[in-house]
Amino acid sequence: MVKEMNKPSLAEDKYAPMLSPWRVKSKIAIIFFIVLFFLFFSSTRTGVDFGTLLSGLSNMGQITDKLLPPNWGIVGPAMERLIETIHMAIIATTFAVLVVIPVSLLAAQNINSNKIVYNITRFIMNILRTIPDIVLAVIFVGLFGIGVFGGIVALFVFSLGILAKLISETIESIDMEPVEAMRASGASTIQAIAFAVVPQVLPQFSSFSLYVFEINVRASVVIGLVGAGGIGNLMMTRFGFNDYNSVFTIIIIIFVVVVLIEYISGKIREAIV
Repeated sequence: MVKEMNKPSLAEDKYAPMLSPWRVKSKIAIIFFIVLFFLFFSSTRTGVDFGTLLSGLSNMGQITDKLLPPNWGIVGPAMERLIETIHMAIIATTFAVLVVIPVSLLAAQNINSNKIVYNITRFIMNILRTIPDIVLAVIFVGLFGIGVFGGIVALFVFSLGILAKLISETIESIDMEPVEAMRASGASTIQAIAFAVVPQVLPQFSSFSLYVFEINVRASVVIGLVGAGGIGNLMMTRFGFNDYNSVFTIIIIIFVVVVLIEYISGKIREAIV
């Protein structure tokens, strides 16, 4: 006969005070008013109000008149620059993927036992990740001049910071028993990494690499606005000539291609993972 378990009373249950309805509601109310206070305070400090928003929306008709109709004559040059943009993303992502392999191993605490190297690697990667892509583009365009090379270097550094964080955290979450078993059987560190670490992180590694490629395609459009090449550079040029019809056509092309790339990449990631 199965013995019936006695349910603890509210006085005996130590979790009951935390789960009581009035406590939950009061916490939600406090959080809501804190968020509302900071929203009001930030809006007051920055001078943002809904009247400005509505007055800006009333100008949509003027913007639409300038953008329409699209100038389809710019499609040829835009496609050439778009291909250049994709090439920039491919090159930057490829080199970032290659470099991030040793960097992510050095930034993984369960693989790298040297605390000094681990902390230095983490610190450098954190710095790279905090710098926006457009700031990197400004720096490297200033170093290497206007063109795609500065944009590729900027995308490479930008990608390296993102990939290093994602992959190193993936490595730190793996099951260490296969690694310890190989080390106990006399395998070298490289052999343990190749046969115990890589199989566990390879699906996520491939998924993250495709994800960063998507980011680089979008980022290469933005950094082109500061002279780093690609279709963003062409869009900025046409905007400078007040050729808004061509600008609208370029925006349509970018939108269609980015959505297509994200769809294909998403399907590939689903198949891998």
